[in-house]
Amino acid sequence: MVYDYEYFKKAVLDLTKIDLNAYKEKQMKRRIDTLIAKNGVVGYDNYVKCLKSDSHIFEEFVNYLTINVSEFYRNPEQWAIMDKEVFPELIQKFGKNLKIWSAACSTGDEPYSLVMALSKHVPLNQIKIFATDLDKQVIEKAKTGLYSEKSISGVPEDLKKKFFTKIGPSYQISDEVKERVEFKGHNLLKDDYPINYNLILCRNVLIYFTEEAKEEVFRKFHKALSISGVLFIGSTEQIVNYREIGFARKNSFFYEKP
Repeated sequence: MVYDYEYFKKAVLDLTKIDLNAYKEKQMKRRIDTLIAKNGVVGYDNYVKCLKSDSHIFEEFVNYLTINVSEFYRNPEQWAIMDKEVFPELIQKFGKNLKIWSAACSTGDEPYSLVMALSKHVPLNQIKIFATDLDKQVIEKAKTGLYSEKSISGVPEDLKKKFFTKIGPSYQISDEVKERVEFKGHNLLKDDYPINYNLILCRNVLIYFTEEAKEEVFRKFHKALSISGVLFIGSTEQIVNYREIGFARKNSFFYEKP
């Protein structure tokens, strides 16, 4: 048997249900080769054996693969548009009990930012955010809700005082915010999508996907939205064929299902 990258992709799919064919190969292969070398392992076959036998190496691999870079209120100017335009319009159309999905939510920075931002428009007890990620480790971290000073630097000062407690060098998000978010594992490329959402956020994740995988995900998001629902994407992304998929462009990073 040839233990090449093709073999490795099949082995990873069997072990993790992550399809590496959907990721840009050159980028992803370089990342994986770096991780294998870091662990002092020679060859894809030996690394697959490690993944099967060592839970620490397996968790490290999934965590490394899912590229978790996150922070609160990332790209504040886009959150300002959300605050001034998107939230008021959605509340006017759908009422205060908005259905919101934070897809590929990483360590929880985004769904918790959503709760805090929405709390300026809606009572906290009426907010419910559905947040998903492929990586179980980051979901556990999100549920703990402990963040560095750098991670929360974008949070408006009044919300920082209201919803965070300093614990040593870290900051703990309040239980009243945590209670508004439901976390769940979800694979964007494999699992069924929930439906009838008024707002979906998926930001700075799809840049690692192939064009085909990206389009498939955008089409699924379109189906997952209610009529007049909005998709909020990352500052590094764009939906080139948004009209063909069925979106109307509100501005650079917000797309509506008319």
